Amino acid sequence: MTMRPYVLLDRDGTIIVDKHYLSDPDGVELLPGAAEGMRVLLEAGCGLAVLTNQSGIGRGYYDEAAMHAVNERMLELLRERGVEVDGVFFCPHGPEDGCDCRKPLPGLAERARAELGFDSAASFVVGDKPCDVDLGRAVGAGTVLVRTGKGAKHAVAIAAGAVGACRPDHVADDLRDAAAFIVAAVASRSASRSTGRDG
Repeated sequence: MTMRPYVLLDRDGTIIVDKHYLSDPDGVELLPGAAEGMRVLLEAGCGLAVLTNQSGIGRGYYDEAAMHAVNERMLELLRERGVEVDGVFFCPHGPEDGCDCRKPLPGLAERARAELGFDSAASFVVGDKPCDVDLGRAVGAGTVLVRTGKGAKHAVAIAAGAVGACRPDHVADDLRDAAAFIVAAVASRSASRSTGRDG
């Protein structure tokens, strides 16, 4: 198992503009600050993976080939900006399909952990929806809600103390802001471990 912390990122509304059942790679558009934030995470020694619900496949709106084309376009745009992602993990099922991989269920994170070999408790889940936050909590990871995509309305509910609102460890404006929080948290954990050994 690698000691490298991983950041597990939602796709639509977190890395790219959420265009609702996107199936055309020409429609892929990185959100402002997304590539910059991801590059900061890489420079801090974090690994990156993408976890995405793609119920459009199960609903018959597009097929897996179309989804892979969208993902490859996203990865291409990220590579152009110096960002390498170690894996993209997707759930093709609809809400009624009874799978274990549709967020907030832990299947996608467990698949990523098995393939990439990281410690979930040392990692973070970042997304714009409660299902991302709840997934992170389910696997013992740190959680960040970004205000991009659908995150802004959820951030309002959190600030208002609404009943049933998700409870992330941090609410960030975008991936740049999320990266700053995560890098600081990783550094703090490292300092605490070092202090414990030296003491």
